[in-house]
Amino acid sequence: MSVIQIATPFNIDLEFEIAEFHKRLFAYLIDFTLLILFFVGMKFLYYGGFDEVSENVLKSHMGVDILTISVPMLLYSLVTEVMLHGQTIGKKLMNIRVISLNGGEPELSQYLVRWMFKAYEWPFFFGYTILTRGSLIVYIMITGFFGIIVVIIIAISKKNQRLGDLAANTVVVNTKSVFTVEDTVFMEIQQSNYVVKFPEVLKLSDRDINTIKNVINMFYKNHNTETCARVSIKVQEVLKIQTDMYAIDFLEKLLADYNYLASK
Repeated sequence: MSVIQIATPFNIDLEFEIAEFHKRLFAYLIDFTLLILFFVGMKFLYYGGFDEVSENVLKSHMGVDILTISVPMLLYSLVTEVMLHGQTIGKKLMNIRVISLNGGEPELSQYLVRWMFKAYEWPFFFGYTILTRGSLIVYIMITGFFGIIVVIIIAISKKNQRLGDLAANTVVVNTKSVFTVEDTVFMEIQQSNYVVKFPEVLKLSDRDINTIKNVINMFYKNHNTETCARVSIKVQEVLKIQTDMYAIDFLEKLLADYNYLASK
């Protein structure tokens, strides 16, 4: 299994397992199948199926088709990756996700770049132009042809990146468990009397906080106390604070303080 090392703002290299090709393929097929099912379902809702419909009917429904079929399909990958923090439904089911090459969650601009480069992977088609089974099959075949190009680019790139990843400076990696909100930097502080211990944490950037969260995740996955300790020392130097807390406890407290203060 391929592993990449990503440098963090604290000069600590974190290791991530690059997502295997078959996982990316199955994730792609799941997402594409969901889009096709959505498309077919909407056509049956509007027209009762894929029977021939008069040109006048097509023209009269053009605006509705674009707004309720084409646009949702066009925005699917962008919206899901932003809302699910680097995952589409297919990626979520296959336990893989997109991360930035700085080790944290991609920024909105990176998601946008990845999405724009999907134009050649599955063409932006407009629902109102397809109203026969034959045309739907042709569309699927065209998409499959473009998929071959994607496979070639992933195969020859150093980090198994597609063109969108190369442009956006992102990579697709494995995640061992189903991604939940606990895997992001955000957590709900339920204590009404919560006491902040390190208010200096707000001096850290979002990228720094993402790095701390990744280090915490990897500690519980691999019990890598050395990396945890190195990051703890580096953070204390940056924030000019001192503590006798264990490294993992210190980093978790920082993350909790950050979430509490950021929500105020």
